[in-house]
Amino acid sequence: FFWHFHPEYELVYIDNATGTRHVGDHISTYTGSDLVLIGSNIPHLNFDYGVKSEYRKVVLHLKKEFVENHLLTIPEFTGWHQLFEMSNHGVAFHGKTKHQIGELLFQFEQLNPQEQYLKLIKVFHQLTQFHEIELLHDSPYKRKFSQREQGRLRDIHAYVDQHYHEKIELHEVAAISNMTNEAFCRYFKKVTTYTFIDFLNRYRISQAKRILMSGRNISSACFQSGFESLSYFNRIFKKITGENPSAFRKRYL
Repeated sequence: FFWHFHPEYELVYIDNATGTRHVGDHISTYTGSDLVLIGSNIPHLNFDYGVKSEYRKVVLHLKKEFVENHLLTIPEFTGWHQLFEMSNHGVAFHGKTKHQIGELLFQFEQLNPQEQYLKLIKVFHQLTQFHEIELLHDSPYKRKFSQREQGRLRDIHAYVDQHYHEKIELHEVAAISNMTNEAFCRYFKKVTTYTFIDFLNRYRISQAKRILMSGRNISSACFQSGFESLSYFNRIFKKITGENPSAFRKRYL
């Protein structure tokens, strides 16, 4: 639930929602549902950010090496080259067919790896047949950060992912970037639009949601996601999601 990027290609479908489509420099609003293919290392916001309705979402990640060294080398998949070239612009798919693609994507979780691979071929074959598409950028998106800066951000994200359930001191994260606390705070706000504390809270709340969705109680979600105070957890949870943890848990379960 934050502004992020990763080397994997991403195909995302969200249904029964109206929200913000923020990919690279492109910002727009989708209504009802959205199906978008995002190229490698293009920063984007989670498509369910700020959504209050009862929505469904599925995200498929394809490793960069798998796409470029395998899929695009198969002669029978020549039509895929244009699709993945367009993904460097960010591609939104429109029309009734996107719902069919969405339903196929929701089936992945119940399939074994071989079945997933075959389903993947079917999904991307259908994507190459789309006529109603929108390129989110006029030209391929160019990252605004150097490889060094991207590596620095990935190191910060990885550290948070590994230690979010523990107490994280600001100087520990600043040390990863070889910065003073003050310089790190300015840098992080500039590149992510969030303060580090806000980013960390959002990350912890996303983990707390997973814990609540697994059926565990609010106290477990609070402390296992890294919060030290139940009252603070409740306050931050409602600030970020718009509802308190008990309402979220009850609604989901």
